[in-house]
Amino acid sequence: MYLYRVEIELEEQLVYLIVVAETDEKAFSYVDSHMDRHFLASPAQLEVSILEKKRLDKGAGYVIETHRK
Repeated sequence: MYLYRVEIELEEQLVYLIVVAETDEKAFSYVDSHMDRHFLASPAQLEVSILEKKRLDKGAGYVIETHRK
């Protein structure tokens, strides 16, 4: 199992999904269901990219930076 950091480019923003999956293909397949659950109306996705992939071990995680305007 792997821990994925997925970047999803929408028209007006970038969103990030952290998901556990067995393969890259499975990680991509989970994107739509998570987007549907998070947004009232799922926005159009311009691009979906895997930014990082780590083996799922104790303590595995990601730091996600945000920048203030």
